[in-house]
Amino acid sequence: MTQTAPAEANSTPRRAEWTGQLGFILAAVGSAVGLGNIWRFPGVAYENGGGAFLIPYIIALLSAGIPILFLDYAIGHRFRGSAPLALRRLAGKLGEGIGWFQVMICAFISIYYTAVLAWAVSYFVFSFDLRWGDDAAGFFTGDYLRTAAEPFTLDFVPAVLIPLVLMWVLALVILGAGVVKGVQRLNVIAVPLLVVGFLILVVRALFLPGAIEGLNAFFTPDFAALANPAVWVAAYGQVFFSLSVAFGIMLTYSSYRRRKSNLTSPGLVVAFGNSSFEVLAGIGVFATLGFFAQQQSLAIDDLEGLTGVGLAFMTFPAIVAEMPGSAFFGALFFGALVLAGLTSLISVMEVIFAGVIDKFELSRTKAVYGIGGALAVVSIVLFGTTSGLTALDTIDNWANNIGIVGSAVVMTITVLWIRRAGRELGGHLSSLSTFKVGRIWLFLVSVLGPVVLGYMLIATAVGLITEPYSGYDPGYLLIVGWGSVFVMIAASLALTMSPWRRNPDRFTVWPPIADTRSRRPQGAAPVEGGAR
Repeated sequence: MTQTAPAEANSTPRRAEWTGQLGFILAAVGSAVGLGNIWRFPGVAYENGGGAFLIPYIIALLSAGIPILFLDYAIGHRFRGSAPLALRRLAGKLGEGIGWFQVMICAFISIYYTAVLAWAVSYFVFSFDLRWGDDAAGFFTGDYLRTAAEPFTLDFVPAVLIPLVLMWVLALVILGAGVVKGVQRLNVIAVPLLVVGFLILVVRALFLPGAIEGLNAFFTPDFAALANPAVWVAAYGQVFFSLSVAFGIMLTYSSYRRRKSNLTSPGLVVAFGNSSFEVLAGIGVFATLGFFAQQQSLAIDDLEGLTGVGLAFMTFPAIVAEMPGSAFFGALFFGALVLAGLTSLISVMEVIFAGVIDKFELSRTKAVYGIGGALAVVSIVLFGTTSGLTALDTIDNWANNIGIVGSAVVMTITVLWIRRAGRELGGHLSSLSTFKVGRIWLFLVSVLGPVVLGYMLIATAVGLITEPYSGYDPGYLLIVGWGSVFVMIAASLALTMSPWRRNPDRFTVWPPIADTRSRRPQGAAPVEGGAR
């Protein structure tokens, strides 16, 4: 007997939906492929065994990245809501609290991610006249950011302030247009442009003098590194952060999929597409670094700034200044950063607005321009000033390594150990998808995932407590780093305690799974045709 999706309840607002599978895939790829693919993966791979790093990376992708990605898809699609709403329907108030914690992670990420995007826009413009001159590092921290010696100095920097405001306006306009007319349309345009532009960049880099030496440095395997547990932790961390899992993005995006949607096959496309772009970025980055090393008569090992902000805004501008066709190459690189950053930023902010809209039943316009406007003010005050770089580095580290990893550990334990919803969610994936999941998937998400991520969380927390991060003042790290996590937790508790405008538990899951008993939270009341 064929199951049909329940009709939408007359009293429940219809949830926005992607126009089709391609729209969802492009949006998910746009979220996953971000700044970290370009400036983080190449450096992490190089520092953790080179070509040999691909072994733990692929194992991490198959054993944790894809399984947890599927878990996010199953929760969002089955329970038809933002992170707080879907997790509330699955695991009661405890689940809702986890959902709001994910929303708060996204709020913190959005306020600094927009700043990086503003820097990329500035450097796109600077590429045409090579404004950084002969001292790219000095120009970035001095002439451009005017970085203060004291971290709490809040003098505004006009060169940063103007593009930062413009990026906030652009992001809010896109999000205000809606899921289809704004988010999907952006990704349909930006993702193909990003791929084509970056392919041109990589091909150009491969023909530079010294490119082969750079590729040899990147791919030469150091198999001895595989005996180091830190290399495996780095692999799991890279896959985990890159796929945008466990902090509400893929959960929210999957809630916009139609009821009858293949979930796992598109998930494989997204996962392997993201990883392919990371390897492509590694090839392009190290071919370029090989050229730079040859020009400077240095070995790759002797170069500084091989990852993160240093690679993007110090090392690469210095390379561009020495390249034939430098203006074109620089504009292409920073244009790629802008596209990758914008699509990821939009996905992060969608988590915030979806949660607020679901709980407080605000119109999309009020949520986007009201909440988004408040976030923009905080972002401008913190990152449009001379202490922006230090604040960004600190908040980014705590939000990712403590916030996101902690969210993943608590979510998997709550959903799979406490609520014991693994069979239900696995059944949901298999009932709708061509690629089925079973006991292996359940083991990976309920045992291996929490164990590996729990180890990462504990090791990172101990390291941050025992040794000041990046040599910053311990008092500053306590206030800005650990203080950020405290604010996330406090805000998530407050939002969980606030009343819903509409009973979130009046909901009927679909499709019913014959061999799985109902997982509806205690006290939930189903409503006929109440699928949202």
